Amino acid sequence: MISFEECGEMLDEIADSMPFELYRELTGGMSLLPQAKVHPKAVNNDLFILGEYKRNSIGRYIVFYYGSFCKVYGNLPREEYYERLRKVLAHEVRHHNEYLAGVDDLILYDNEQINNYLKRKGKL
Repeated sequence: MISFEECGEMLDEIADSMPFELYRELTGGMSLLPQAKVHPKAVNNDLFILGEYKRNSIGRYIVFYYGSFCKVYGNLPREEYYERLRKVLAHEVRHHNEYLAGVDDLILYDNEQINNYLKRKGKL
């Protein structure tokens, strides 16, 4: 299992490899929190939030949930875990840039994914 510290180092490396311009106006930066976060629409607590793009009075920032990564991807080899982190970071950075551009494409996609999940669970 990847430790919290290793996960943070991986995220730093991935973030550093992306063009700096993608982070413009990301005033609160990025953080890795130790806890898992269950999605509010989860059925039987089986849907975890891996990362979130947030906007509030503090600013705009991205949060990653180490505990959620452990629950979902904890048994993956290091290379695959790294790739999952990279995909989530790219996803959240896209949310940020779409917000700046006034576009909701990724929000619509995420909502569609939740609806598909609920259909599979017989809740929609």
